[in-house]
Amino acid sequence: MSNQESSPKPTANVDPARQQLGAIYAKALLGASESAGQTDALIADLDAVVSQALDPHPQFEALLNSGVISIDEKERIIDRVLGARLAPLTVNFLKVLARRGRLNAIRDVHRAAHDLFNELRGRVRVEVVTATPLDSQSSQQLNDRIRDMLSREPVLVPRVDPHVIGGVVLRVGDTVYDNSVATQLQRLSGQIISRSVHEIQSRRDRFSYPAGN
Repeated sequence: MSNQESSPKPTANVDPARQQLGAIYAKALLGASESAGQTDALIADLDAVVSQALDPHPQFEALLNSGVISIDEKERIIDRVLGARLAPLTVNFLKVLARRGRLNAIRDVHRAAHDLFNELRGRVRVEVVTATPLDSQSSQQLNDRIRDMLSREPVLVPRVDPHVIGGVVLRVGDTVYDNSVATQLQRLSGQIISRSVHEIQSRRDRFSYPAGN
């Protein structure tokens, strides 16, 4: 089975300043969690905050980011909504963000914490962009080839973009690999392209009509 990560999701618009801030907070947070032996639980907590609280409830995220809600009230909200679900370390960290007016950086901390966690565990996060969704076989082949290419265990974050022409584009940190530079992926890309063409042709066939109708 390929090593595939479901979160954090790729984001189109990233604020570089907030991203840098998130990395600073994430480094301090993981330092504390590693010392306490709670890093796995911390990552699970951050995943839950984003996927179960922020993503499905944008009004809750807006409330945390609001400039008209006092710090004390935000801390009470954190206790009331998240306190019973998260480890004390995570709750205290969210309160630190509240006191410093940085609750809008939760997603950036989440993403940076995942990257640092993967690095600590000898893994690397790889965003995989393909024209059509990868099936399990292609995902496993891609996982194996990236491992050989980077000499690290990849954590795949898939994204579909119909405009991708080269079959597959990989993003590792700030480095982007496509077919022109990642020759190791050429054969696999050809397979993905073939599947994409077949799928597109199948869609056309479903919507075609006999001549004269």
